Amino acid sequence: MSGLRLHDPLWLVLLVPLFAATVFAVRRQRRTAVLYSSVQLLKSLPCTFALRVKRRLPWVRFAGLALAVAALARPQHGREEFRVRTEGIAIQMCIDRSGSMQALDFELDGKRANRLAVVKKAFRDFVAGSSRALGGGLPGRPDDLIGLIPFGGFAESACPLTLDHGALLQVLDTVKIPEPVEDARGRVLNRELLEEEMATAIGDAVALGVERLKDVSSKTKVIILLSDGESNAGIASPEEGAAAAKAFGIKIYSIGVGTTGRVPFPAVDPFGRQVLVSRPVRIDEKTLSMLAEKTGGRYWNASDTATLEKVYAEIDKLEKTQTEGRLYTEYRELYAHALLPGLALILLELVLSATRFRSLP
Repeated sequence: MSGLRLHDPLWLVLLVPLFAATVFAVRRQRRTAVLYSSVQLLKSLPCTFALRVKRRLPWVRFAGLALAVAALARPQHGREEFRVRTEGIAIQMCIDRSGSMQALDFELDGKRANRLAVVKKAFRDFVAGSSRALGGGLPGRPDDLIGLIPFGGFAESACPLTLDHGALLQVLDTVKIPEPVEDARGRVLNRELLEEEMATAIGDAVALGVERLKDVSSKTKVIILLSDGESNAGIASPEEGAAAAKAFGIKIYSIGVGTTGRVPFPAVDPFGRQVLVSRPVRIDEKTLSMLAEKTGGRYWNASDTATLEKVYAEIDKLEKTQTEGRLYTEYRELYAHALLPGLALILLELVLSATRFRSLP
């Protein structure tokens, strides 16, 4: 929307005396300036172009002064816009990358995929938005501070709370399930470290999430915890993590990824071929539910890709970013568009009156 206005319209009152002065000047031009016995012969002379221009010079001056007065009234052009003030929330994502996340019991784009790949895809849609998710799509969280904590046998802050979601998603791509490092003879060199990383330290992940959120100024602070196993490692227990989160007013939304039972895992047979083997896994739903209940959050079980997307959509509805619309108008000064032509007309009248159309008494 746009519009014109005069900031100081009272200056336009000057147009009245200016008009009266111009009319007076025009009539004064018609007074006889030279005494002569008879002007009958002069009346019969044709009116030249120069004479017609000279008679209109006072109106040229009036036009210039009128434009100068219009400039004093400060014409302005306004552009109306709708500004949205947002107050985002702080979200700490805790993603399980333990060995059980290798289970191939999910599908992604019609192909078998492990749990971590599906979790990363759903997380990306939650942060950046997606039209493919259920319920009409996810709008994304552009105004929220979001951080990332991947955890296995220990938790680490891979990305601090940030509004730079592009950088956050780049870090997300680097989150992987630990893999063995073998020498030329096929011996595993990182066996002890691998065993530790394959475990699940839910308590440590929650505690680290609380540490990253407790000093943030956002009114709403949330931890979204995704795990598919039992808490069997770490220093802090899940109960201690829940107590710390509650003390700082942080809600935990916990998601159990997959199901309890036997699920397919990738493996290599003695002939070096990639095969699937069935292994038992168990989701500690009791612990995940406890984390949510103690902090005023909620627990879901996502046994397939569609359900996981739906869970993210529900969280998106539960944790809405506050917005406040405000209408404001930005004005641009236009006085120069009147002042410059006005000064030009006044200068033109002065030059012509003093040169070509100068009157001699």
